[in-house]
Amino acid sequence: MLQSSPDTAKTLGADLRALRKARGITLQEMADVLGRSVGWLSQVERDLSEPSITDLRHIAAHLGVSVSMLFRHAAAPVNEAGYIVRKDARRPIGSPVAGLVEELLSPDLTDDFEMVHSTFAPQSEIVDLVTRPTQEVGYLVSGMLDLEIAGTRYTIHPGDSFRIRGEPFRWINPYNGPAVAIWVIAPPVY
Repeated sequence: MLQSSPDTAKTLGADLRALRKARGITLQEMADVLGRSVGWLSQVERDLSEPSITDLRHIAAHLGVSVSMLFRHAAAPVNEAGYIVRKDARRPIGSPVAGLVEELLSPDLTDDFEMVHSTFAPQSEIVDLVTRPTQEVGYLVSGMLDLEIAGTRYTIHPGDSFRIRGEPFRWINPYNGPAVAIWVIAPPVY
């Protein structure tokens, strides 16, 4: 069982609900995949029941996220929960792509969008094109990054921003320094 303290906000259920809905999966469909009742899943999503580690593994696999992403991030004081994410309390997210470290800047996944801090290692790239039913806007904070969007390659410099609206894309950092970008993705995908 996951442990929570009375001083921390409950976000696991809300995050699970947001991820499920973003993927267009009904409560019944998810319950069927898990071999659980709709009532149980509804209680998990309302933080009235806590799933086992095995349940979390099955949920994560069906939602296409890592199990570690589902674990609660560092506890926030009650007055900050849902509003503030401290630098040392960011939740690691995303797929384990070599050369990319992503952290959730949003307090949780219950909004219509998510905000992500992405660090691209020098001399790294994602080989396969990514296509997802999202709108994404990014801002390059530091370094340089090449983006291929819908077959066109762009070089992005610090202070530049970009938008991707469901087009196939990939990133490449052929440079000698890391690149840091802030991405806003709607609806949430992680």
